[in-house]
Amino acid sequence: MNYTKEEVMEYVNEEDVAFVRLAFCDIIGKQKNISIMASELNRAFDKGIAFDPSSIEGFGNITNSDLVLHPDPSTLMLLPWRPERGKVVRMYCSITYADGTPFECDSRTILADAVKEAKEKGLEFSFGSEQEFYLFKLDEDGNPTKEPYDFASDMDIAPEDKGENIRREICLTLDQMGIKPESSHHEEGPGQNEIDFKYADALSTADNVMTFQTIVKSVSGRNGLHADFSAKPLTDYPGNGFHINVSIEECEFNDINGIFENVSAGILEKTKEMTAFLNSTDNSYERFGDAKAPSYITWSKENRSQLVRLTATARDNARVELRSPDPMANPYIAFALIIKAALYGIENGLKLPEAVDISDLDKDSTLSKKTDKLPKSLKEARGITLDSDFVKDSLNEAILTSLK
Repeated sequence: MNYTKEEVMEYVNEEDVAFVRLAFCDIIGKQKNISIMASELNRAFDKGIAFDPSSIEGFGNITNSDLVLHPDPSTLMLLPWRPERGKVVRMYCSITYADGTPFECDSRTILADAVKEAKEKGLEFSFGSEQEFYLFKLDEDGNPTKEPYDFASDMDIAPEDKGENIRREICLTLDQMGIKPESSHHEEGPGQNEIDFKYADALSTADNVMTFQTIVKSVSGRNGLHADFSAKPLTDYPGNGFHINVSIEECEFNDINGIFENVSAGILEKTKEMTAFLNSTDNSYERFGDAKAPSYITWSKENRSQLVRLTATARDNARVELRSPDPMANPYIAFALIIKAALYGIENGLKLPEAVDISDLDKDSTLSKKTDKLPKSLKEARGITLDSDFVKDSLNEAILTSLK
């Protein structure tokens, strides 16, 4: 909505808003928030709201200082599931030290800086997000089980698909909050679902990913279910992917197709070095190579089992889809690294290697041995990331420390 501070203050005063949630993200991608009374909002805008970071994942090395949240008025959203009287709104925040110095582990600012760098080089990227999740039943004490809500399969309909009404409620809530859902359907696994929403700029899409997970979990909880975004909730069934689509929104270069190839080649080359951030749990590596989740570092224009999939290269449709990440990734860090990899590809004039068909790898053991693969474990991925000059140049030492 791109509200200004003055518009937010007016909205809060006129719409009976009682509480303001100041939201941020920890290193591992979990949303946190502090709730303040609406009467404190002007102070939050002018001076920020201090908090103790010592128990926040990845922030715990800050032992001698509070950090300060600064709300971004452009991210104002009403939480429609809260009461009509005494309404609740939410804004995402940047984080600084008390003296105003940016906090090194504020992943939202890291992404904002990457977006700024790209714009200074004449490029603006749009991001789309496809996140899968499972719906599980709760036990008699209200705790999550591993019993799927249904046993439908890919794109089934009711009555087999019991998640239809849950997805409908999620989509309506997304729409109320200004996030436009494009499609939804039952996925391959029992109780597994997918909802896709309209692409946007990198920062808005990362914010929307965080909001999306909150909405899914809230709606599921209201319906007596547990939403599970982990990479591999059930050993014998497909994992949850976080497929990230990247397109070039604005480009000052004449050769749009050449730039798109550079972008795609940069992402393909650097994904292995980024994997510890794209796939941040031990469970993530159980998903690779199973049920269309990639394991080889390959690309094609069609096959959905590839690491990178490209669409047609006409200007309005050019898009690279990265299929290895899972929903446990921090979207701000993931998008920042992808932008940096895209810029790396452009700056070095990278070209895509020859496309490799997955079926050829399955048939030809010699070819499969020569084809590079994604890491097999989080430990291996962390080692590769910590040794990567590209990642060191793209992030900062404080972020990298979280991997050690």
